[in-house]
Amino acid sequence: MNRSNSEHLSPHFTLGELTKSVQALRLGIDNTPDEQALKNLCAICFNILEPVREHFGIPFTPSSGYRSPAVNEAIGSKPTSQHCLGQAADFEIPGISNLKLAEWIRGNLEFDQLILEFHTPGDPNSGWVHCSYRSGDQNRKECKTTQDGKNFSPGLIG
Repeated sequence: MNRSNSEHLSPHFTLGELTKSVQALRLGIDNTPDEQALKNLCAICFNILEPVREHFGIPFTPSSGYRSPAVNEAIGSKPTSQHCLGQAADFEIPGISNLKLAEWIRGNLEFDQLILEFHTPGDPNSGWVHCSYRSGDQNRKECKTTQDGKNFSPGLIG
């Protein structure tokens, strides 16, 4: 089924925002989610992105959402990435430290993984927040911090 990039998955987030990929465009890779990934994207919008926007009151656009397996491979990400299932989004909010954002999510939302990615302790604007969500009672509420994307420390380290 053909869908429009302007189609809203939730009140403030569109399919285009959750599937955009510069790498896919450059390499001519189709980055269209299947129906299950689309359902997962809607779930992450309603359970993570919308509550974050409502709490902070600041519009933002995720830097990464769904990635087809081919796009995921092209950027060098792990084949097990939840982005390939439409279960994860990477984002920042202008003017809010990534640690503060992650701490709010940890204390207020149901999530699977919450990772401060490429975060340098002491630099509030370094990196970004990766958050995943799985429908049902499958969420692990796992928190991690990484400076290099390879080595992970437990917890949110600011």
